[in-house]
Amino acid sequence: MKNLLRYIITRIFLTIPMLFFLLTLVFIILRIMPGDPVSAMLGAHAPESVIEQKKEELGLNKPIGAQYIDYLNQLIHFDLGDSMIFKQKVIVPIKEKLPATVELTVFGMLFTLVFGVFLGAYAASKRRTGRDFSIRLYANVVYCIPVYWMGLMLQLVFGVWLGWLPISGRVSPRILVSTFENTGFYTIDTLLSGDLHAFIDVMIHLILPSVTLGIVLSGIFVRLTRANMLDVLRSEYILAARARGIPERRVVYKHALKNAFIPILTMMGLQFALLLAGAILTEMTFSWPGMGRLLMERIYLRDYPTIQGVIVVFALFVSLVSLLVDIIYAIIDPRVKY
Repeated sequence: MKNLLRYIITRIFLTIPMLFFLLTLVFIILRIMPGDPVSAMLGAHAPESVIEQKKEELGLNKPIGAQYIDYLNQLIHFDLGDSMIFKQKVIVPIKEKLPATVELTVFGMLFTLVFGVFLGAYAASKRRTGRDFSIRLYANVVYCIPVYWMGLMLQLVFGVWLGWLPISGRVSPRILVSTFENTGFYTIDTLLSGDLHAFIDVMIHLILPSVTLGIVLSGIFVRLTRANMLDVLRSEYILAARARGIPERRVVYKHALKNAFIPILTMMGLQFALLLAGAILTEMTFSWPGMGRLLMERIYLRDYPTIQGVIVVFALFVSLVSLLVDIIYAIIDPRVKY
């Protein structure tokens, strides 16, 4: 137990320099981007004196080193700064949009894992059959499909042609979200309020965007699960289980899949960053009011503080998920050396 605790503490301390590097990279990239945010905000015909005055107000006339120190000082005090375009704290729109992105990402990951892992396990159990080749072909094809194209095709088929599912938004206009418990997570809010009809409506709106994310990333997990399952299925304890007459379904999905899941868990953390990147494109495609859409809007407006804030939150999420996956890996796999 002491060794495990030491590993967790060490892993937490190793996360700190990684976060520092990410935050520094965000600062540098935004400062070397072409274009002047103040000129974009005030317009091309604004007097030079007004532009300089605005730069002084925002601290953009300071040396780059001083701006960097101010930036880190704000982050240390959990202050993401003020928007350059709107008279509000950066944290305000992030608090409003973050639950939508987290909800979409979680359901997308659930679909990815359930669909990708079980298809990969099934393909391994049917090795070198037509079903195995079909599943492998599916994995290769969906991995190459751009997420926005997949979203548009699902919208066209299930939203426009068949009319089964909504193609935009988090909830129908007739649902009054303001009457729910206000956590920002609509699935939780509707359940806490006991409104089953609203909960179903929210889940229906989640189907197309989460399936879009899940399908595209499921190809990775199909291939990874199949490769690991093939190794596990050749193990001696699997041969012994079959010799004892244990049903094949139980051998594959209970004994083999359990041991093949450890490398998959590692991949989950690595793919979380891709899932967030895919969520940005998915949110734009489905008019989903989340962090990705907020980021794109503020990039067009050159709102540096908000762009920094959104990327910082994304970086924190990716780092925390990677840390969590490493800790879970160490707990479930006794072969990990501390």
